[in-house]
Amino acid sequence: MTMTPIHMHAHGFGTAASGLVIALHTGSMYLPSPLAGRLVDGFGATAMSVVAAGTLLAAGVVAALAPGGSFPLIALALVLLGTGWSFGLVTGTAIVTNSTPLATRAKVQGLVDVAIAIAGAVGGLASGIVVAFAGYPILAVLCGVLAFVAAPAAVVAARKGSARAWPT
Repeated sequence: MTMTPIHMHAHGFGTAASGLVIALHTGSMYLPSPLAGRLVDGFGATAMSVVAAGTLLAAGVVAALAPGGSFPLIALALVLLGTGWSFGLVTGTAIVTNSTPLATRAKVQGLVDVAIAIAGAVGGLASGIVVAFAGYPILAVLCGVLAFVAAPAAVVAARKGSARAWPT
């Protein structure tokens, strides 16, 4: 997301267009949260981790293949990215909650939140380097693949009993 306004500007879009895309992205990060919670409760963390990863991979593919001048495809990619983030965050929170004893749950969740913030900062910095040397489409594909590769780790963790794999 951090490089999208720069990518859009390079293809002739103004501040209003990139602002709208970022607004759609931000809305898609938070508005689906209640739905994501219901889906995790209904289908389990394992299934939703795969859905989140697939959505993030789709975002990366759409962003990578979207022509630079295609506002609808760029917007779709960022909405998919926000939705995948929402699904992943709610699913990850459920995994942490279900696999952590009550006595240490708040501390563990706090540490996870700090780790997410650090990862976001490092990712934001790294994204500029990737775009500078390889371009926005490569960044999009790399991020999509990285997110998709993380899904098996969640599945393995859930199957080992650290999280509820499927609804009971």
